[in-house]
Amino acid sequence: MTARTAKPPGEEPTPASQRVGAILWPSFFVAGVITTVFFTIVDPERLREITFPSLQLSRELGYTLGFFLFWLATASSSLFTRILLRPSSQVKRGFHSGNAP
Repeated sequence: MTARTAKPPGEEPTPASQRVGAILWPSFFVAGVITTVFFTIVDPERLREITFPSLQLSRELGYTLGFFLFWLATASSSLFTRILLRPSSQVKRGFHSGNAP
């Protein structure tokens, strides 16, 4: 039997599903809260009349589109935060590694 070297907990790679979940779940939750608050104040049909009067969108479709737009915005924010919080050992060196054009 071969001896396996144990890696410190901080060096084990995080599974992709956990990384994606850490971005999508909080953004999903926040998008739900924002959608609720926003559409408590704004009627989707009235918003459609102001912005796109030629489109025939139902109130439910307005809620759905609003939710997915808010989810996209909050997921982008979570993704950007994840990128900024990467350890320096994972950041590509780019121009600092001597590969400058």
